Amino acid sequence: MYTIRIHLDDTDEHNGALKVVPASYAKGIYRPETIDWTIETEEICSVEKGGIMMMKPLLLHGSNRTTNGSRRRVIHIEFSDRELPEGLNWSERIH
Repeated sequence: MYTIRIHLDDTDEHNGALKVVPASYAKGIYRPETIDWTIETEEICSVEKGGIMMMKPLLLHGSNRTTNGSRRRVIHIEFSDRELPEGLNWSERIH
């Protein structure tokens, strides 16, 4: 699985750019309350308007509220080649 984020506005630390814990997707279930912040770091992913960010959806991520009143719109698309468990269906699927 992977995610593509197409930025419609500039994003930085002042208007809620995505923050990530690098390589956290590789750590299995990794809950925020169990993170050892003496070892881990959080990186702000500033992206210019029109820029694209790709990431694994299980990457630990979040964002702060906007402090400068600027927009932070993105188009967020997730892709997967996995089948869903019985009873669940993808909204759109190419056969």
